[in-house]
Amino acid sequence: MSGHLHGVVQTTRSDPSRVLEEIKRQTLEQLGGLPGTLYGPIEEALKADSLKGDGRNHHYEDQAALWILRQQQASHVMAFRQQVGHGFDAFRQPGSVVGGLGGSPLQLVGEQQLAFDLDGERLTEALELRYQRPLEMIRSRLQMMSQAMGAPEGDNPLGPYRLVKAFTAIYSEAQVNESLRLRLFRQYEHELARLLGDLYGRVNNLMATAGYGVSMGGAGAPVAPARAAEERRDRNTLDSVFDTVPHREAAASVPHDYNAHSAASGGYGGGDGHAAHAGGHDNPQISQADVAAMASELAELRSQLHAWREGMVKAGGLPPGQAPQRSMAPRRELRIDEVVGMASLLQPEPPDAYARALAVSGRLGETIRDQLFDGARRLGFNPDQTCFSAEEDDAIDLVALLFDSLFRNHALQDRARRVYARLVMPYVKVALTDNEVFVKREHPARRLLDAITEACEGNDGETPQDRDLLERASDISQRIVSDYNEDLAVFELAHAELDALLSQHRRRIELQEQRAAKATYGRERLGAARSQADAAVRERIGEGRLTQAVADFLATPWRHHMVQVLLRENEDPKRRAQALALGDALVMADKLAAENRGRELADQLLALQPIIVQCLASSGLDDSAAQHGMAGLVRALATPDSERDEHAPPSASEVEEDIAEERRLYMAGGDGSGAHDPLLAERMRQLEPGDWLRLTNTQGETVAVKVAWVSPLTSRFLLVNRRGVRALVASAEELAVLAASGRLLVGAERTAFDEAMRQVRRHLDRVI
Repeated sequence: MSGHLHGVVQTTRSDPSRVLEEIKRQTLEQLGGLPGTLYGPIEEALKADSLKGDGRNHHYEDQAALWILRQQQASHVMAFRQQVGHGFDAFRQPGSVVGGLGGSPLQLVGEQQLAFDLDGERLTEALELRYQRPLEMIRSRLQMMSQAMGAPEGDNPLGPYRLVKAFTAIYSEAQVNESLRLRLFRQYEHELARLLGDLYGRVNNLMATAGYGVSMGGAGAPVAPARAAEERRDRNTLDSVFDTVPHREAAASVPHDYNAHSAASGGYGGGDGHAAHAGGHDNPQISQADVAAMASELAELRSQLHAWREGMVKAGGLPPGQAPQRSMAPRRELRIDEVVGMASLLQPEPPDAYARALAVSGRLGETIRDQLFDGARRLGFNPDQTCFSAEEDDAIDLVALLFDSLFRNHALQDRARRVYARLVMPYVKVALTDNEVFVKREHPARRLLDAITEACEGNDGETPQDRDLLERASDISQRIVSDYNEDLAVFELAHAELDALLSQHRRRIELQEQRAAKATYGRERLGAARSQADAAVRERIGEGRLTQAVADFLATPWRHHMVQVLLRENEDPKRRAQALALGDALVMADKLAAENRGRELADQLLALQPIIVQCLASSGLDDSAAQHGMAGLVRALATPDSERDEHAPPSASEVEEDIAEERRLYMAGGDGSGAHDPLLAERMRQLEPGDWLRLTNTQGETVAVKVAWVSPLTSRFLLVNRRGVRALVASAEELAVLAASGRLLVGAERTAFDEAMRQVRRHLDRVI
C-alpha cells in the first residue's frame, strides 16, 4: 500500500539500461512493421484515381513503382527496424554516427534525397507540434536516464526526428517519383498518428513506474523526503488558514513558499502528487498574483462548503453517513495518506455503486463515504474510532458535488454514467492530494474531465464518429483507473490522446454550425420573400372586384413567381420590377375585360403571354401545362359578363413544423410574445457569436447553448448546443422574455468543469 500513499516519494529506480531495452522492445513491437502497412492503402487510392479517368498517366507510373516497392517489402521492414534500433544505440552513444543517419558533410546530395529530406523536415515539425506535451515528458525522463547511465544526453530514439529519418533512409536508393513520394509521406504520417499517442503514453508510464518521474525542481533529481515533509507542513498550515480566516485575509496569509509550490501543481510528478510542487517558484507561466488569486478562490469555496455543511447538519438535511463525524464522540482523524491508500484499494473495483448514486441527485457523497469506510475496514481501521479530517470531508463533498453537477447540467446520456462512475475514486484521490484542481484551470485532471464531458455531452451514439468518441472516452476512463498512481502525467497523456480525436470532432461541429447558420439564413430569406409576396398579393387583390381566375393566378402562380424572383434576383431591381408589373398588368387586363374593351384586352394579353408562360413555368409546369394555364386565363377574361367578386387576401405564411416545435419547446405559449424588459433586451443585443448561455426548456431540462450566428437580415440569434445542432432562433426581445422567466442564463462558462463549479457555488449559496 505504501506505493500509493500521499507524501511518499519513490526514490528506487530500475536499471536504466533495462528500462531503455524495454522501451526499444515496445517501440519495435508497435512501429517495426510500419513500411509494410503503407503499400496497401496507397495501391487502393491509386486504383480509385485511375478509375476516375482524369487522363493523367502518372497513376500508372506510380502503380508500377509501387509494385517494385512491394516486392522489397520484407527488406524495407527489416531496414526500418534496424534504423529504429540504431536510434536507441545512438542514444547510448550520442557522439557516434549510427545507422547511416550521419554521413560525410562534403557528400553531394541527389535531388531525390533532397526532396525526401525536405518532406521529412516538414513531417518532423508537424509531429513535434502535435505531440509536444508527451514528448517533453519523454525528453525529461530520458535525460534522467542518461544521467543515471553516466552518458551525455542523446536524441530521443522514438521521437519524430528519429522515426522520420528511419523512414527516409530506407527509400534513399529506391526509384520513387514525386507523386508516389507524397503519397508515401501522407500514409506514413497517417499511420504514425494512429500509433504514436498510445506508444508515447505507454513509454511515459513505463519510465514513471521505473522511477524516472519528471520533477519540476531541477535536473531530474527526485524530491528529497525532508522537502516533501516540509511541503505537507506548508499545506496543512494553509488549510488551517482556509478554515479560520476570511478569504481576503487568507490570500494575504499564504506562506510565500507555498505559493511558489502551488505554481507547479499539476506537473508531472514521478510517483507522488506533491512531488510536483517542489521548485515551482521557477515556473514562469503562473505569477504570484495568479497563485494568490487561486488561494483566495479556494478559501472562499471552502468557506462556502463549510457553511453549507453546517447548515445542512443543523437542518437535518445531510444523510447520516455524510455528516462530519468530528461532531460525534472524539475520534482520531485519518491522515491524508491513509485515506489515499483506501481510495487506491477501491480504485480498480467495479463502479456500480457510484453509477447508481449518480442516478439520484445528492447521493454520491454518501456513497463515496460508505465505500471509503468499507476500504478502511479492509485495511484494518475501525470506523468507530476514526473519522475524516476537515480537508478530507471537503475533498469528498467537492468531488460529489462536481460530478453531480456535471451529470445534471450537461445533457449526459445514461450510457455515459458508467464512464463518470469509474472516475469518481481517482478524482477523490486527486482532490485529497491536490485541491487546486477545483480552482486551477490548466490542471491536467480538470482538462481531462472537460474533454470527456465534451465527448459525452449530448452524444447518443447515432453516428460512427459519435460511437467512436464514446468508446474512446470509456477506454480512457478505464485507463485512468488502471494507471493513476498519484502521477498527474496520466491525466495529461489521456487528455492529449482524447483531445486529438476531439479536434476532428470540433471541425465537424464547426461545419454543423455553418450548415445550421446557412439553413437558418435561407429560411429567413425565404420567409422574408414570402412576406413580401403576400403583401404584393394583398395589395392587388384588395384593389377591387376580380374574376376568380385572375384572383387565383395572383394568389398562387404569381405569388410563387414573386418569391422565386425575390430569392434569386433580389439584387436585380429590373427583374423585381418586371414581376410586380405582371401583377399590375393582370389587374388591368381584368378591368379592361369588365369594361368590354376587347381590342385593348387582346393587345394586353398578347404582350403578357411570354411572361405569363414564364411565370407558370417557375411554378414547376412544363411548356404544355403552362400554355394550357394561359389559355384558361384568356378564356376567363374573354367573357365580359364573367362573375367578379371581392376576394379574401392570403393569410401569412405558415411557420415550418420543425421551427414551430422548436419554439413550443422553449417559448411559453410557443410564440415568446410576452412583455419584455427593454433594458434586458438591450443586454441581449450585445451578445456575440461564441458567447455561451444556459437554456431551460418548458419541461425543465437545461442545456448549454452557444451564440453561433447573428442574422444580418433579422438580427435574430442562432443558438446551438455543444454538438453544433440548432436549438433555438430567437430575437433579443424573445431572449429577454426567457431570461426574465429564469429559463435563460447569460454568461455560462466555456468549459464543462468551470460551469460545473459555477453551479456548485450557486448550489452552496442557495442552500446557505
